[in-house]
Amino acid sequence: MSTAWSWYVIVLVAINIAGCVWLLWWTARRRPGDPAPTETSHIWDGDITEYNKPLPRWWINLFYITIVFSIGYLLWYPGLGAFAGYGRWSSQLEHDREKATQDARLEETFAVYANQPLPALARDPDAMRLGRSIFANTCATCHGSTARGATGYPDLTDQVWNWGGEPEQILATVLDGREGVMPPWEKVLTGMGGEQAMTAIVAYTRSLSQPAAGGDYFAARGKTLYEGLCVACHGPDGTGNQALGAPDLTDGQWLYGGTSEALFASIAHGRHGIMPAHRELLGETRARLVAAWVWSLSNPPANATADNSQ
Repeated sequence: MSTAWSWYVIVLVAINIAGCVWLLWWTARRRPGDPAPTETSHIWDGDITEYNKPLPRWWINLFYITIVFSIGYLLWYPGLGAFAGYGRWSSQLEHDREKATQDARLEETFAVYANQPLPALARDPDAMRLGRSIFANTCATCHGSTARGATGYPDLTDQVWNWGGEPEQILATVLDGREGVMPPWEKVLTGMGGEQAMTAIVAYTRSLSQPAAGGDYFAARGKTLYEGLCVACHGPDGTGNQALGAPDLTDGQWLYGGTSEALFASIAHGRHGIMPAHRELLGETRARLVAAWVWSLSNPPANATADNSQ
């Protein structure tokens, strides 16, 4: 708040308080020549009389006490422009204290699960209930309440993991996030053969998960373009690279859609997917619980037991 605005607020508050004091004093006093409280001359039906009696002194004094309290309140709490108040209270400090208290309670609740392997947590019903609750509060906005995702948001219940589906890889994803970038190739491909080049590389990309389409003329031509532009990330056989988050193009699972139009848009304009980091928001133990629950969706209990025994 600027100095000018601060003084504006202070003066406005002072005028309002002074006005309340004056109004209270002015209306409560009796002046010489005022008629008696019973001399209003307002009489109805012969015996119904309106009086003009002042408020009791104790009632007036309560108003004055309220005004004094408001002045003390404004001096102790920040209510006068940029003045921080002698109590140094702020909503931020109040929030931080409350957050610290609640975080301490949460840490006590989650301490039993700290540093436990994800497969072990996946076999603990209480841990899984907590993990699912954390997921519903934190992750369901993007991945859906059933974790099946949507266009642009991966399905967490299948076996497709662009960044790796091992327990520690999933935990790393939750803690530190991921950022996948597919660069736009429209200008490059247009310079290598116009729209036919785009059609060819889309056809070849589709043929990687549909081998029967590999004999198509455009798919055959697209293979040459693919080998010149795409192998660095997706590999010569199209199986992707989990270190880069480059998806496997041979499994028929498409994050942004597998139609020719969707593939055309992905290749022409690129994609930029971000999984935000949750280390600061959740802390490691809660992140471990939600990662264990996510891992359990694609690893039934039998698999979890086998993984732990290795």
